[in-house]
Amino acid sequence: MGAVARRLVALVAALVLFLEAAGIVVINGIMATFVDKQSMSLDGMDPGAMATATWVMGGVLGLYLAVCGLLLLLVAIRDRAPGRVARVLLIVCAVMHGVIGAVTVGLVGWDAFAFLMVVLGLIVLALVVYGPGDQGAPEEPADAAPTGTPEGPAPVPGGATPA
Repeated sequence: MGAVARRLVALVAALVLFLEAAGIVVINGIMATFVDKQSMSLDGMDPGAMATATWVMGGVLGLYLAVCGLLLLLVAIRDRAPGRVARVLLIVCAVMHGVIGAVTVGLVGWDAFAFLMVVLGLIVLALVVYGPGDQGAPEEPADAAPTGTPEGPAPVPGGATPA
């Protein structure tokens, strides 16, 4: 895949994650407002504590998605594979989208499932097209035969020098 296509995949995935982060914060804010205004309680829990927990959950999840979007944006700008920590964060984000997508089918519907699977696909595609990162030059095996150098021919086994 060409550099332009790789960058485009990472850029689109980053933009989608930024939009999703904002959407998650807004949805959790709406849920927290409903819980607080209607004094909803779950097994006697304080409604204020539930509303605060919903805000915190939305903020943390939104921040996590925004960080993943920022990582993909940096990947697109630099056109380099993400580092080890960034790769782990993006893999966790992809797995999270898969799990939430499976739960979403029954609770929200197929449209939300399709959106989450598109995001999952974009994250996985960005990870695949950039590969595992720069591995450096391949090393020669220890039992490989010596090769010639620019200064002269390769050494001959047994200590004899070529004529």
